Amino acid sequence: MTKKPIILFKYGGNAMTDPDLKKMVLENIAGVKSRGFDVVIVHGGGPFIKKTLAEAQIDSEFIEGQRKTTPKAFEYVEMALMGRVNSDLVRVLNSMGMNAVGLTGSDGKMVKAKKRLQPVHHNGTTSLADLGQVGDVDAVDPKLLLTLLKENYLPVVACLGSDSSGLGYNINGDLFAGHMAGALKVDRFVVLTDVDGLLQDKNDPDSLIREVSSGEVHQLLSVGTIKGGMIPKLDACLIALKNGARSVAIINGTKPDQILALAQGEATGTTIY
Repeated sequence: MTKKPIILFKYGGNAMTDPDLKKMVLENIAGVKSRGFDVVIVHGGGPFIKKTLAEAQIDSEFIEGQRKTTPKAFEYVEMALMGRVNSDLVRVLNSMGMNAVGLTGSDGKMVKAKKRLQPVHHNGTTSLADLGQVGDVDAVDPKLLLTLLKENYLPVVACLGSDSSGLGYNINGDLFAGHMAGALKVDRFVVLTDVDGLLQDKNDPDSLIREVSSGEVHQLLSVGTIKGGMIPKLDACLIALKNGARSVAIINGTKPDQILALAQGEATGTTIY
């Protein structure tokens, strides 16, 4: 039996918070699977974490823009990602005839995490701040995902992992997805964003860069052309390519038809090679 090509989608942003848009995105992803691809979805859930922590009256402390996660906060982060986001995505996909299964990186020891220390720059000096249970990916074992794909399941993975002692960590969803895409040697890693792709000028939608090499991405990052939330997305793309993904695309998740168009080989968004 011929091995199916694998597409891994990093899902987040407005395409996740708007119910109608979410349904259309998932319909298109289901359409990709129905066309003979193996599909994996990796998701974060920042807005849901924020809402859950607010409901629990847990104040968030931010260090250099990164939320510090105390053990108490982590309970609610886990609750938001698995109890709200993941279970909802699985339910919706299964109502569309898919065999979706919800997971975190801790399942089957898929993602080994390590504590993240955040560089803090002050008065010309740099120190490292402890963000609590915020982690980075240390290693990925794709065996469980490959087993599920072989049996025609659609894995939906929340960006949580644990270390060798069993301590859980919240991991940046983009970077988590990039490491997973690389470990799976996916045929395509697709990052869903709220813009049409990588823009030369973030304020000019007509400045879309259709194709770019990983070397050119490094250059754009070094000169500051790329800013804000696009930085971890591009870091994730570079990680995926470096570790074995065959191709990477950044597309607009608020235009769900781009998902199916991309899978059918149409030029959509930004391709990084």
